Amino acid sequence: GDSLIFHYSGHGGSVKDTDGDEEDGMDETLIPVDYKQAGHIVDDEVHDVLVRGLPKGVRLTSILDCCHSESILDLPYIYTVNGDLQIIETSENEGIATLVGAGTRFLLDGNKKKAMTSIKEGMKHLMSSTSGGNSAAREKTIKTRSTEADVIQFSGCRDSQTSADAQIGGEATGAMSYALITSLKKNKNQNYTHLLKEMRTLLNGKYTQIPCMSAGRKLVLDDSFAI
Repeated sequence: GDSLIFHYSGHGGSVKDTDGDEEDGMDETLIPVDYKQAGHIVDDEVHDVLVRGLPKGVRLTSILDCCHSESILDLPYIYTVNGDLQIIETSENEGIATLVGAGTRFLLDGNKKKAMTSIKEGMKHLMSSTSGGNSAAREKTIKTRSTEADVIQFSGCRDSQTSADAQIGGEATGAMSYALITSLKKNKNQNYTHLLKEMRTLLNGKYTQIPCMSAGRKLVLDDSFAI
């Protein structure tokens, strides 16, 4: 089938969600040049234009290097990397993964202070994932935004974060775009897990943003990345 690529490197924003499909209560947006006259392009519209209706056998790889971009395509399955370089999906799994990582960290290096910080973070994620609104929003997204096509999105940061502009090698670039391109240049044959971890490693220590990946259906993270 057809292979499609969409790349956006620009401004992103967020506005209040009005249809109950956002776990954080906010729609993410693209901010076009004429936004003062035409307004923001909300993620529901981005999904309808780029994703909805793509048939089975088509692959869309989308790269969105902008602020508040984690769920800009409104895809139901979101993957990111926590501080222990674990791939995590959804807020509930993030809490579980963080708690497991805390125990692993304490066993490996005996750092009780760091372990306790991770435990508190994990409990916060678990508590936030139990609210009815979040659960209802996630169920709605899975029901209405799952795809027949293979749709993959790489985003510059979490919905609550901003994505950095950078000057690298004398050239202007987005930090996430740089990390993605650099990782693929180093190794063209890597799976999704390794690619996302490598991007996080390249950005870690220089930028606070956490790159994310999302999909229209559950990914097999050990599968090789392909366009």
